[in-house]
Amino acid sequence: MKQFRIHTDDVVQVVAGRDKGKVGRVLKVLHKKDRVLVEKVNIAVRHIKPNPQIQQPGGRIEKEMPLHVSNVMLRCPVCNNPTRVGYRYLEETKDGKSERRRVRFCKKCNEILAQGGKKK
Repeated sequence: MKQFRIHTDDVVQVVAGRDKGKVGRVLKVLHKKDRVLVEKVNIAVRHIKPNPQIQQPGGRIEKEMPLHVSNVMLRCPVCNNPTRVGYRYLEETKDGKSERRRVRFCKKCNEILAQGGKKK
């Protein structure tokens, strides 16, 4: 499985396409298709039929569609700009044990970014 530098709950900015410049939070990362689902970005209108069995009315609904991961950039919470992401290792000591932890950092302001996504 590919590893992306963008995780769930990160704030990203669209850098290419119809919604260029919009900012939103990542709802889901689709690894197999190299896509991300961003809140309130790339909205499409879908028509649904009414379903009387579950009392669902018909009509038009707006929903977010996935964007390719190359069309979004992580937005740094410190410098508030879209930025590239780097990785570095931090040395930590817990209970007398030395431990290396990999963290993401902003390439523009060199600040450590909060880890988004699910804990493994």
